[in-house]
Amino acid sequence: MTLEIRVGLGSCGRASGGEPVWAALRGAVEAAGERVILKRVGCNGMCHREPLVEVLDGHGQRTLYGNLTPELASEIVPCHLRPRRPRLGRARRASLAEHAVDLRQGSAAAYLGEPQRVVLERCGVIDPLSIDDALAHGAYHALEVCLKQRAPAAVIAELEQSGLRGRGGAGFPTGRKWSLARAAPIGERYVICNADEGDPGAFMDRLVLESDPHRVVEGLAIAAYAIGASQGFFYVRAEYPLAVRHVREALRQAQERGLLGERILGTDFTLRLEVREGAGAFVCGEETALIASLEGLRGMPRLRPPFPVQRGFRGAPTAINNVETLACVPWILDHGPQAFSALGTPSSKGTKVFALAGKVRYGGLIEVPMGISLGRIVEEIGGGMRDGRPFKAVQIGGPSGGCLPASLAETPVDYEALARTGAIMGSGGLVVLDDRDCMVDMARFFLAFTQAESCGKCTFCRIGTRRMLDVLERLCAGRGRSGDLELLEELSDRVRRASLCGLGQTAPNPVLTTLRYFREEYQAHLQGRCPAGRCPALIRYRVTALCVGCTLCAQVCPVDAIEYRPYEVHAIDDARCTRCGMCLEVCQDDAVEVVSP
Repeated sequence: MTLEIRVGLGSCGRASGGEPVWAALRGAVEAAGERVILKRVGCNGMCHREPLVEVLDGHGQRTLYGNLTPELASEIVPCHLRPRRPRLGRARRASLAEHAVDLRQGSAAAYLGEPQRVVLERCGVIDPLSIDDALAHGAYHALEVCLKQRAPAAVIAELEQSGLRGRGGAGFPTGRKWSLARAAPIGERYVICNADEGDPGAFMDRLVLESDPHRVVEGLAIAAYAIGASQGFFYVRAEYPLAVRHVREALRQAQERGLLGERILGTDFTLRLEVREGAGAFVCGEETALIASLEGLRGMPRLRPPFPVQRGFRGAPTAINNVETLACVPWILDHGPQAFSALGTPSSKGTKVFALAGKVRYGGLIEVPMGISLGRIVEEIGGGMRDGRPFKAVQIGGPSGGCLPASLAETPVDYEALARTGAIMGSGGLVVLDDRDCMVDMARFFLAFTQAESCGKCTFCRIGTRRMLDVLERLCAGRGRSGDLELLEELSDRVRRASLCGLGQTAPNPVLTTLRYFREEYQAHLQGRCPAGRCPALIRYRVTALCVGCTLCAQVCPVDAIEYRPYEVHAIDDARCTRCGMCLEVCQDDAVEVVSP
């Protein structure tokens, strides 16, 4: 029997201790002296269970182990090669079994459900640094069929029939964008993969590029063939070193195999692709700012029209698509446009990838069919709320998105449905919040991010967001004034209508949605209260009679605001306390409470 053992070594796997697990397995494989294929793979999306190891026994049996230690990993090979071998003790076998993931039900089934995986189909399955492995799992088949059997117009027609819309946030039809680029006057054309992912908490592009770079390379090559381009770029932020390395290696391997370069696969099609690293400016996620950066200029947006499909990089027609959009293209052409459109809703076809984070039990990268409700994502895939706290809200669409309350949990993941709530789909960030999260502070956090990332070109974006942030900071500090809420609404409207690019136009969304759905929290801040107990200036910590004098709070207090008194009820010196929350976190008897006047 031949075993195939896959070890997740994406960024999340490495950060969780995947390398020592790999080393332990490699030693066990060498010691076994039997046929075992040990393979590095990317993350399959279940980041909350890293380090992950998957075992395929050659008979269709699949076993996934999560949260492994090197000691337990070393037992996997003898356990699966010789399941009744006496030298593996019962205790060790039982301990290993406790780390097995039930793939048939619960969160694991929702994460890895085969009918829903389009973009993530090969993530966690192939070795991202092996083109042979990618080819064995269908990579570049769609490209070959396009070059040898389909005219560019036919490729674009299939994309239009599929209903694929851009997954970078705006939702513009992909086939329509390619059609416009191809219809431009004859001359040089370019394609660009926008991998400048900058949303706080978002990691969709990073994981896909780390785990299956060949899929995105193939998607970009098909885009180039469809619009008639001979040169293209991957614009990846430099903060993603592993993704950059994997894409560069994928390009090198594809060039060696004749899948890129001159006369690809013996046809007349020629394409040169290269990686350019961005410096991490959030505004460069906007197409015209990205183009400026790619040309060596400061990343600042310009007026449109003309749009990039008419006049983009070096003044030539340019099709820019994000990572997820391009990753959908080979699947659509391999399976047919009807198979893709069948997964979604009438107006939002296919699937959507989200970085699920926040207060859910199981965070990671998920792929869900369009139309699924936000509540199902939180409960069925995320496993519900961590620590049993009440579900309060979701922040969807990143810093340009909106905060939607739990009362809107039945809202479907659909471009139009989300727009009606005041939020946007965005590129795919989804942060779940509980009752301890202050919505005023959340609006302040996201606006602080977009304000700092503003390029400063527009007066309304540069100054308007600063004024809005001043008001939010006053509210969180207990210095709110009468009329502040109305001022926020007026400034939001002006910034949204007068800003040049998407950054300024959507920056007010977190403020407007929290004002719309959580206005009572703003009013409480005007009264000097923070209902969630989050804003330091509006709360204090108090030790109750439940204190048993264990001294843990005194030991962790960074400013000595709690006197060390064993076996006595402790007290907190408000004058010294910085409201860091360490005492609340370490107390094992629930003897520390948050008090808001």
